[in-house]
Amino acid sequence: MSMDLAVADVRTEPATAPRALTARIPGSKSITNRALLLAAAASGTTRLDGPLDSEDTVAFRKALTDLGVKVETGPDAWLVHGTGRAPTGPARIWCADAGTAARFLPVLAAAGRGEFLFEGSEQLTGRPLGPLVKALAELGAEVRPGAGGGLPLTIDARGLTGGELLLDASTSSQYLTGLLLSAPLMREPLTIAVNGLVSRPYVAMTLALMRSFGAEVTILTCRQGGSVRVEPGGYTGRTLRIEPDASTASYFFAAAAVTGTRVTVPHLGRDSLQGDLRFVEVLAKAGAEVEVGADATTVTGTGPLRGGFEVDMGDISDTFMTLAAVAPLADAPITVRGIGHARLKESDRIAAVAGNLRALGIQVEDGPDRLTVHPGRPAAGTIACHRDHRIAMAFSVLGLRVPGLVLDDPRCVGKTFPGFHEELRRLFGEQAR
Repeated sequence: MSMDLAVADVRTEPATAPRALTARIPGSKSITNRALLLAAAASGTTRLDGPLDSEDTVAFRKALTDLGVKVETGPDAWLVHGTGRAPTGPARIWCADAGTAARFLPVLAAAGRGEFLFEGSEQLTGRPLGPLVKALAELGAEVRPGAGGGLPLTIDARGLTGGELLLDASTSSQYLTGLLLSAPLMREPLTIAVNGLVSRPYVAMTLALMRSFGAEVTILTCRQGGSVRVEPGGYTGRTLRIEPDASTASYFFAAAAVTGTRVTVPHLGRDSLQGDLRFVEVLAKAGAEVEVGADATTVTGTGPLRGGFEVDMGDISDTFMTLAAVAPLADAPITVRGIGHARLKESDRIAAVAGNLRALGIQVEDGPDRLTVHPGRPAAGTIACHRDHRIAMAFSVLGLRVPGLVLDDPRCVGKTFPGFHEELRRLFGEQAR
């Protein structure tokens, strides 16, 4: 992943050295859940070192055990005993709040045999699955979605044929990822032509992980756009170290920028599989000093945030809330664009951020895929989290500078980082409420 920064975007070391902190960031949710599926489908045993242990990954892991996969868990590593094939039904799968479970595992099940029922929380049931349902039907599965077009989802599986497929990925890259992950289990090669892909770095992560488990993947180009071809043949188990979660690291990097401290995240460096590490480039644009090394990334706050810029965060949309939440502290407006698909996440994230900032007295303008935040003095108030972990964590960073901010649902961070508030307090003490 390229992490090049313009020289003008990097500040020099301040005269007084800032306080140096090392953040303890848990493993990547995106890598953990992808690796769990790959390991489950692989021949042999896979060891996952440093996996994320959170509500989403536990739900994903439990779903795999309900599909017949044995997973041994320890404090620092999980052993996944792969079946070397797609699952056999009948099975009833509870996805809880995990969007990755609802979008990745139905494809794995459809590549197998038997009947499978996928269910989830009310929040997850409201999230769309249309493009995935359409794709599975075209590949040979009998699929019956719920009344809203998503969960509960029933699949009568007879294996998937492979072949050629045109996929609409304009609202989520997870549809494409789900199809790619199980493509080596199909009867024939699968070629997917993609229309309107968002969050491209997550797809690059998926392809890199698939190759590391032995899949044969080819990226094709044509006049109409890009496509990917995956050969049948399955996967082989391996040992994999899960790197720290770059989306979660964004909150601690932003905290450094707004508190004038120096925060380092070890084991998250320039060779990261995660596109969200590019968030530090945005912080550099806002005046922070950024160092991306071989095995660590450090952000140092150098003074007031610098605004007066626009940034397309479509490829790293899970971090746009981090920037937007602290944007009132900048010296000029900041506009984020390219984030329309963020309206279809755990919450309508554009509306949630805009609504919370307005409630704190900040001027905000929002459109279908954009948000502009003006400088101001945020007032104390209650943050409506909308059961969305990223809203809670982003506004917790603003709370380091604004006394009296209270989250209405602080425990929702358990979806990806149960120890988030404790880690923020460990690093920033009384500033972290």
